[in-house]
Amino acid sequence: MRRFTFALTALLLALTFGTSSAQAADKPTNFVFFLVDDLGWTDLGCYGSTFYDTPNVNKLAATGMKFTSAYAACPVCSPTRGSIMTGRYPTRIGITDYIGAAQPNRWRRKTKLLPAPYNPKLDHKETTLAEALKGHGYATFFAGKWHLGSEKFWPEHQGFDVNMGGIDRGGPYGGKKYFSPYGNPRLKDGPPGEHLPDRLAKEAVKFIEQNKDKPFLTYISFYSVHTPLISRDDLKQKYLAKKKKLGLEAKWGHERARKVRLVQEHAVYAGMVEAMDLAVGKVLNKLDELGIADNTVVIFMSDNGGLSTSEGHPTSNLPLRAGKGWMYEGGIREPMIVRWPNVTKPGSVCDQYVTSTDFFPTMLDMADLPAMPKAHVDGVSFTRLLKGEPMDRGPIYWHYPHYGNQGGAPSGAVRDGDWKLIEWYEDGSLELFNLKNDLGEKTNLAKQHSDKAKALHAKLASWRKATGAKMPTVKPGQ
Repeated sequence: MRRFTFALTALLLALTFGTSSAQAADKPTNFVFFLVDDLGWTDLGCYGSTFYDTPNVNKLAATGMKFTSAYAACPVCSPTRGSIMTGRYPTRIGITDYIGAAQPNRWRRKTKLLPAPYNPKLDHKETTLAEALKGHGYATFFAGKWHLGSEKFWPEHQGFDVNMGGIDRGGPYGGKKYFSPYGNPRLKDGPPGEHLPDRLAKEAVKFIEQNKDKPFLTYISFYSVHTPLISRDDLKQKYLAKKKKLGLEAKWGHERARKVRLVQEHAVYAGMVEAMDLAVGKVLNKLDELGIADNTVVIFMSDNGGLSTSEGHPTSNLPLRAGKGWMYEGGIREPMIVRWPNVTKPGSVCDQYVTSTDFFPTMLDMADLPAMPKAHVDGVSFTRLLKGEPMDRGPIYWHYPHYGNQGGAPSGAVRDGDWKLIEWYEDGSLELFNLKNDLGEKTNLAKQHSDKAKALHAKLASWRKATGAKMPTVKPGQ
């Protein structure tokens, strides 16, 4: 009798949870996309940081899949943001530098090359992720940093029903910056002292509550943790005390002419990271409260590497080399987490590389919507990886024909398998690394493995030609 009762109970539980999963699967797939600005690969507890406290993002990783080899399409912001929106490489959409950088006809720096010209806007001819989902009945919401063109190219003209704070600026540079009044024409000021990351989370929560009964895309593009380096004072004091308790001190190395931070101990930056994490938690908690977490995909990503060689040098990306603005791993490898309920195994880890162009086709695939290969021509759906199945992504490419603010020089790169090649455009020199054996890119193998370097260089050159990449030119008088 006991065995019969146990078996019956197990059957009822299976039927109950099976029905629940089936009901969740029958509902339209919602999306919450968190994009953090300038967050480094090791700036989260779940990625190894022991100084920054990020319990909410850690919890997201524990309930989803953590990617250890996820890449931004560029080592600076606007090109990566455009690649997410379109599923196309920055070379195709023409946005290869952060919008606002000097064009070649206004270039005044003493450099060997003139940087290539770039497109200062996300053209309306491009089909955005928001437009694709909106065309299938999705309510679409944007909050935070846009930085993809002037007013007529802002989110409300690119497929988003609601725009909270998305303008042409690359940071929160109006008003009191990270605190109200914001001086932002797309975000009404809150009470004096209101904190920007918390306000963006509140706006996202409001949108989710209003649209919980229909499919939605909630795209939260934090201004955090971009400069200016400003934290809530209570969080700053917390990390000053933590730094003292742990006995941490600043340590420095060098990347060419720039010094690079080697220890995570910047109290203000730590406070900015935690404030971002608290905002993530507010949104995730609302999904649970409304009972819609089971049919909501959550994606977490950064737009480029952590800032380690300039503008306050607030973080360290070790064991990765360099940071934002550089073609080394510290500039392009990102923390990325995806939670696809009833699909991704909680706490799973994936080391297969993917890149930011891949979100567009992946999200359509997740929602069981038709692919748009003429739009997201460079993106590859990685739903197989999310299901725990093997997948060969194929090579991925980068092109940054500019001089960034962080010390990097015009360059391009390709990763194919464990191998990564960097070409420096000033002199045509090549660097070849085996990332499996040399994650920190310390040993250049271009001469030792000249055939591999030659083959990858040919692939990179062919890709540039196919995607219409613009190259820097020799300055007059050089």
